[in-house]
Amino acid sequence: MQDRLLSFPLILILSGISALMMLLPAIDALTRQDHSVARVFFYASVLGLAFVMIIGLAMSGRERTDNSDFGNLLSLLLAYTLLPLYLAVPFYEGLETTRFINAYLEMVSAITTTGLPIFDQDPGRLVDSLHLWRGLVGWMGGLLIWVSASAVLAPLNLGGFEVTASAEPGQGGIQMDRFERANSAKRLAQITYALGPLYVALTAALWFLLLLNGDRSFVALIHAMSVMATSGISSVGGVQNGASGFGGEAVMFLFLLFALSRLTFSSDTATMQKSSFLNDPEFRIGLLLVAIVPLLLFARHWLAAFDVDEVENVRQAARALWGGAFTVLSFLSTTGFESASWGTAREWSGLGTPGLILLGLSLVGGGVATTAGGVKLLRVYALYLNGRREMERLVHPSSVGRARGQSRRIRREGAFIAWIFFMLFAISLALITVVLAALGQDFESAIVLSIATLSTTGPLASVATEEPIALLQLGTSAKLVLSAAMVLGRMETLAIIALLNPAIWRD
Repeated sequence: MQDRLLSFPLILILSGISALMMLLPAIDALTRQDHSVARVFFYASVLGLAFVMIIGLAMSGRERTDNSDFGNLLSLLLAYTLLPLYLAVPFYEGLETTRFINAYLEMVSAITTTGLPIFDQDPGRLVDSLHLWRGLVGWMGGLLIWVSASAVLAPLNLGGFEVTASAEPGQGGIQMDRFERANSAKRLAQITYALGPLYVALTAALWFLLLLNGDRSFVALIHAMSVMATSGISSVGGVQNGASGFGGEAVMFLFLLFALSRLTFSSDTATMQKSSFLNDPEFRIGLLLVAIVPLLLFARHWLAAFDVDEVENVRQAARALWGGAFTVLSFLSTTGFESASWGTAREWSGLGTPGLILLGLSLVGGGVATTAGGVKLLRVYALYLNGRREMERLVHPSSVGRARGQSRRIRREGAFIAWIFFMLFAISLALITVVLAALGQDFESAIVLSIATLSTTGPLASVATEEPIALLQLGTSAKLVLSAAMVLGRMETLAIIALLNPAIWRD
């Protein structure tokens, strides 16, 4: 049965899973006596399952062939572009007071774990069952990234793996050609069995801890799924509006560390010989940023001589330091949750709305093969090693590098590929900014939306500007551009280029 199921394309399997997941908000709406929403999700689930079964029966008569890695990569692209059309149907019918393009944008935002605050400015507009569907889609998108990073992107040396791999991006490893490679479908199943239960267990643990700290069961569940998927989706407009307080934020802080390095839960992307995540450069750079940036904001209180008379207020100082640390980690992991003490941190530093800092943190992003978006810490580390070596050569032109093995590979070829990615990212950022500006957005809004979508940090649209950007008031063309930018930010430019290469389809 399993082999027969794995013979179908990945996009068909994902469609079937999506149809089954619609039963959960249907049951939730039924328990809340909201029969109209329950019917919408139930009918969408039944029709989706019927469609998937018809397609499956039509394909069952063909000769079974292994789905190639590039076929899975194409299915991943379809999951971010076409699957939201189906996911948006029950959301659109259940809400009844919005256009379908808004529902589609919401689903693309959720499955790419971007979390654009489309309806967050008025969370009461959505019933809890619709909030549950948003959270579930975002949570499923996070699991899809976890699994596809190892099962789809790693074999093709994409998604950050190209920095440490010996082969070119979009190609398999040369040394692996000596051996018979594992069936891609079986590899996908094995990685799902390995990471899926861990993902569910971590979500359940965070949910339980948030409950202990005072959150309602439903709010705790949405926030737990959002933290694990780094989607930033909330049913109450953010964690600052929750009831868990400092204890809940402290628990979320610990679970957000999973977005800094894959080695916190796996060891398949080790860049060092030691597998401990404390020796992982991504994790160490992430912790360094989380420590330095809040301290700089904290120290500016004295450097700029703001509120000198309140220096003795130890409690306010502690709240400012914690608000800065939580918010910095949240945006570095591209989650976008704002601490309840972030306002205190802004007042303490005297910066008002430090939008540039949050934009920069989101651009850096989290670790490779995690749910975080952005440029990724491993690429930043590769460029750091290369820059340090170039400065050594300026001082001692005849010096010989001390790095060996993997570090030398990262410093040379890895840094070269990381620089190419930076250039492609910058070109994409400039292009999307120009297009949004041509569609009527001012420069500040255009660049904030471009960074928010490409780095998959949707809450930037609310917190990086003086006034939140009204996403619902954007035109249809602008919303389609934002959808394409979110897909590009999640898939990354190198993966799109690999799909456009005609040489890979000749076999």
